[in-house]
Amino acid sequence: MTSQTETLTGPGRTASRIGMTIFVLGLIVAGGALWGMLAADLSKEITGLLIIVLSIVLLLMGIPVGVAMLGAAVVGLYALTGGRVVRSTMESVAFDATASWSLSVIPMFILMGMILWKSGLTTSAFSAARMWLGWMPGGLAVATNFAGAALAASSGSTIGITYALGRVSIPEMLKSGYHPQLAVGSVAAAGTLGQIIPPSLLLVVYAGAASLPVGQQLLAGVVPGVILAVAFGAMIVLHASLRPGLAPRADMSDVTWSMRIRALIEGTPIAIVILIVIGGLFAGIFTATEAGVCGMIAALILGVIHQLRQGTRVRAIGVMLREALVGTLTGTASVFLLIVGVAVLTRAMALSQVPNFIATGIAEMGLGRVELLFILIGAYLILGMFMDTLAMMLLTIPVLLGPLASVGVDPLWFGVFLVVMAEVGLLTPPLGILTFIVHRIASDPEANLGRPISLGTVFLGVLPFALTAIAVVILLILVPDIVTWLPGASTGR
Repeated sequence: MTSQTETLTGPGRTASRIGMTIFVLGLIVAGGALWGMLAADLSKEITGLLIIVLSIVLLLMGIPVGVAMLGAAVVGLYALTGGRVVRSTMESVAFDATASWSLSVIPMFILMGMILWKSGLTTSAFSAARMWLGWMPGGLAVATNFAGAALAASSGSTIGITYALGRVSIPEMLKSGYHPQLAVGSVAAAGTLGQIIPPSLLLVVYAGAASLPVGQQLLAGVVPGVILAVAFGAMIVLHASLRPGLAPRADMSDVTWSMRIRALIEGTPIAIVILIVIGGLFAGIFTATEAGVCGMIAALILGVIHQLRQGTRVRAIGVMLREALVGTLTGTASVFLLIVGVAVLTRAMALSQVPNFIATGIAEMGLGRVELLFILIGAYLILGMFMDTLAMMLLTIPVLLGPLASVGVDPLWFGVFLVVMAEVGLLTPPLGILTFIVHRIASDPEANLGRPISLGTVFLGVLPFALTAIAVVILLILVPDIVTWLPGASTGR
């Protein structure tokens, strides 16, 4: 009995000790950074670097992203300028950073995605994709990928897309004899499309932090998002063709053309929402906020109709809408706290002269646009291994925008680059939150059909997709017009 207890509790004790060790080390480093900023006579540039260090340490200690950035920035501002500037900053920044009409699109996009998810409209996307694409090599994985693209263009929720697809497609692929690596990898990769193809909250947050037009930034993500989805699909087909045992052809003999047409009709609500949001933005009919409102209203009407057709009681529909509203309120509050945090951090970085210091260093090194961006690919891959997606984005935006402008990088283009790299970070170990979500879904016996799937299998499954995404990023670096063409075309109308 004693040995069994030790076996059961030993790993838990080990994890607890590791966590405590990290926490204690974090306290030591954070204390050193605080002492350096408040007690030592340091230059502005060193103080700015200590602000970044303190932010990272607080994040690693488990402090929420917005709170970590805000706390480190406030301490840094005090060290740089004294209490009066800190007080005036805190009195004004919460209003100044968030009282923007363009940011009102955030709750609309969140609510639109929540309604589509809670109403069950998202489940039709995989069914339609399976019936039309299931005949291809790796057809079910390809269907999962393009279903994720369709859901991304209507909801923009990475985690919501992953859950919606994982519950349906993982059992379907395993039942058809697919290798678990391809099954879970395709689901995780499809989820990453949620923040690249508009409506994308990450692109909206970036636009707010970089003071760019939200509508133009959203349009900048359309073509790269489609290219990424096509690249994922091509990679799946290539792997399945070279290794047929990886993904046996699905039996589509029972699928008739009438069934395919019916599946397309059932997916019409998703297509309507996509047309309203992206089509309205491109045609200049809507601003980004108006597109979000109209898309949300369309999702609400179509979601309620879908629920009524399914025989759902009115009271249950009310509960669904309440859950969607609560999720929207909490999600919006967390995003706006992040925006406030990055606004204070941006002010601290400007006063510390760190961006100018980096820009000068780049100029002295003679780095051009391409060389600098290739270095940033490696830097973001490393950051993505241990930092939250939004933290990685918001912590680097104030530091890098100035230096990047000095080598001719378009801020609209950089927004797409940053979001794609952030989404790659959702796949890479050890943080890789999407990988853990997919592993949790695949650990359910109903999903894995009684065939246990390890976390290592999931990481191996997402590796080809992460490499494909990096290849697409390199293409965007070499041909930047891929990103900037659509926003330019919309303004030229």
